[in-house]
Amino acid sequence: MNVQLKTNDLEAFWMPFTANRQFKNAPRLFARAEGISYFTPEGRRVIDGTSGLWCVNAGHCRPKIVAAIKEQAETLDFAGTFQMGHVKAFEAASRLVNVAPEGFNHVFFTNSGSESVETALKMALAYHRARGNATKVRLIGRERGYHGVNFGGMSVGGMPANRKAFGASLLPGVDHLPHTWNLEHNAFSRGQPAWGGHLADELERLAALHDAGNIAAVIVEPVAGSAGVLPPPVGYLERLREICDRHGILLIFDEVITAFGRVGEAFGAQRFGVMPDIINMAKGLTNGVIPMGAVMVRDSIYEAFMQGPEQAIELFHGYTYSGHPVAAAAGVATLEAYAEEGTFAQARSLEGHFEDALHSLADHPLVTDVRNFGLMGGVDLAARPGAPGARGLEVHKRCFWEEDLVVRNGADTLQFSPFLNARPEDITMTVEKIRKVLDSLD
Repeated sequence: MNVQLKTNDLEAFWMPFTANRQFKNAPRLFARAEGISYFTPEGRRVIDGTSGLWCVNAGHCRPKIVAAIKEQAETLDFAGTFQMGHVKAFEAASRLVNVAPEGFNHVFFTNSGSESVETALKMALAYHRARGNATKVRLIGRERGYHGVNFGGMSVGGMPANRKAFGASLLPGVDHLPHTWNLEHNAFSRGQPAWGGHLADELERLAALHDAGNIAAVIVEPVAGSAGVLPPPVGYLERLREICDRHGILLIFDEVITAFGRVGEAFGAQRFGVMPDIINMAKGLTNGVIPMGAVMVRDSIYEAFMQGPEQAIELFHGYTYSGHPVAAAAGVATLEAYAEEGTFAQARSLEGHFEDALHSLADHPLVTDVRNFGLMGGVDLAARPGAPGARGLEVHKRCFWEEDLVVRNGADTLQFSPFLNARPEDITMTVEKIRKVLDSLD
């Protein structure tokens, strides 16, 4: 037991994905939020240029969502979903089905994107086993893909920094498709690059190498987000779908970022017109207010499990907080707000302005590439010799201290995810502040 009680001691919190020592020497703290803004403990207003972490799609502290959470917490704070249930979880699932692609009528709730990935991978393996194809156990991810931080997600993920410390304990039987970014062929692309669709054919090579009869599933982000926004080349996703169909391989779309309007439709599958077998989601499901994720499956996947004795558990998997009442209430209120306000259409209407604003940085001498799709954008900066990531971090810090702006950097890539209901002038202001900071860098 600690003898001395501590309040707001920065050392007590081991922060995730953070240079803890650097941060605690000059902390960037928030005390409240409203609309498009954060406020520091001192009351300074800071514009949120990243909509939280790809998740606060409709702005901070929305009264409708806050009220739903309060009411639910006062009515039913917790009820499990193992062999029992509560009404709000079923309502949330039904509302998700209503905005899902046709044929996706079943939802499994999780608590995060990472958990959604693990759930989807386990579903894929169990599906093939239920159908008598027990040899289908291999999983295929993609280079520069991000699928969370659990062992399954890291295994199919393709970001070296997330794999190197735990590589010896990753899942066996996993291989990776090449990523689709190529500076020579598709630099400064607007929307989907024209070059690169042929890279999907690498799945045929992997099917021949490992025997397609051993491959359970392929998992990709429709638009790779955490890698710095890598839109799929024209025809790429369609080709993956064709190859998976030919070999009886499940196609999983990790839509933790792209779902709920980020690419102008409820799901990226709808925007691209390519239907996977399983869809992962989280983030925008509750507008970032309370952790919640979900996995939706095609009817054929669900039906494959609904066999055998009626009293038997069909999928031996779940979480204490699957379909938590308060999270479910937040999800219902969020989906209602999206529908009432036409949030997905609002996002679609902003795409042209966002694209033009982002590509206005292309002429800057420190910028080496600009990419965008929907309301997702990535701007690559030239790395400082011998100090990769330093320039990107400096932009992040100087935006906060000098321009009252939050912008996210992944190494030397600036990542943009404006609010789906942002005003054009908000986007313009963000880009102008970025240029001002870039102009001041060496």
